[in-house]
Amino acid sequence: MKEMKFYGTALPGIEIEPYSGKLIVIEGTDGVGRSTHVGLLRTWLEAAGYAALDTGMTRSVLAARGIKNARAGHTLGRLTMQLYYATDFADRLENQILPALRAGFVVLTDRYIYSAIARAMVRGADPDWVRHIYGIALVPDAVLYLRMPSAEALARRVLASGSGFDFWESGMDMGLANDYYDSFIAYQKLMLKEFDRMSGEYGFHVLDASRPIRRTSAALRRSIARIIEETPTVAPQSLKAVPPAPPAHVPPIDRPATPPDILEKKSA
Repeated sequence: MKEMKFYGTALPGIEIEPYSGKLIVIEGTDGVGRSTHVGLLRTWLEAAGYAALDTGMTRSVLAARGIKNARAGHTLGRLTMQLYYATDFADRLENQILPALRAGFVVLTDRYIYSAIARAMVRGADPDWVRHIYGIALVPDAVLYLRMPSAEALARRVLASGSGFDFWESGMDMGLANDYYDSFIAYQKLMLKEFDRMSGEYGFHVLDASRPIRRTSAALRRSIARIIEETPTVAPQSLKAVPPAPPAHVPPIDRPATPPDILEKKSA
C-alpha cells in the first residue's frame, strides 16, 4: 500500500488514503507513439494477470466533448484552453484514476499534467499559476518520457504515419510560421526544450523513442516490470513470463479506457 502524495493540495472531498495500484505515466511530444505503446502495454499487463486501466488527455465525461468542439473552431483562447485541460484532468483524476488505484489497478496514462504544463508554458502562461492549477495531481509512481532527438525527426514520423499535422499540435495558434510544417517544427522545438527542463524537475525516466517500436516497447516493459514487481503481491503472475510485444507493424491503438462500471462516471 502506498500513501497518496500530491504536488500541491488535493481536490476538495478527496480522501487521502493508501492505495494498492500503480500510476504510470507515458509522456512525450506529439507524434512520438505514446498511444501505440499504452495500448501494447495494457495488453501485456492484462496477459500477466494484472487489472489495467488506460486513460489520457481529453477523455473525461465532463470536458472531452467541449474540448473537441472548441478545438475544431481554431478560435480557442489560451486561458480557456488551459482551464479546459485542467477540468478534463480533474474529472479523470477523481472519477477514473483514483478509484482504479484504490481497486489495485495498474493505471497507464497517455500524458499527464506535464504535457498540459508544457503547452501552457510555451504559450506564455504564468509558471506559478500553471503549477498551482495542477497541484491537485497525484505524484505518479513513474514518468516514462519517450523522447525524440529533434523536431525534424518528429515531423518525419508524423508524415510517415499519414495522419497529417494538427492545427493545435503544430502551434498554428501561436503565429510561429505561415505553413503547418514550419510551424510544427518551431512549436515542437519549444515543447522539446520545455520537456527537457521538466525532466529534471519531475524526475522523468527518459527513453529513446527514435528506436524501432519493438525496442522502445521492450524498454518500457522492463521499466514497468521493475516498478510493479517492487510489490509482488499486487499481481498473481510475474511479468517476466509474458510473451514479447506484438511486432512493429501492429497499428496504433487509441481507444478510450473501459474500466469496470464502478469506475465510470455515470452521465446524466
